[in-house]
Amino acid sequence: MKIQRRLSRKYKNQVYYKYILVIPKEDIINAGLSEGDELISEVKKGEIKLRVK
Repeated sequence: MKIQRRLSRKYKNQVYYKYILVIPKEDIINAGLSEGDELISEVKKGEIKLRVK
């Protein structure tokens, strides 16, 4: 699994990035998720939990 940083836009000398999490296909299938599902995140130091909205 990987986190990728992509340039989102530049505006008035400020650079904005978006982050993309690449999750293996097998993990998506095993979790019962599909493309287009809306997810909610819970954040604690050192971990991010995702669940279906």
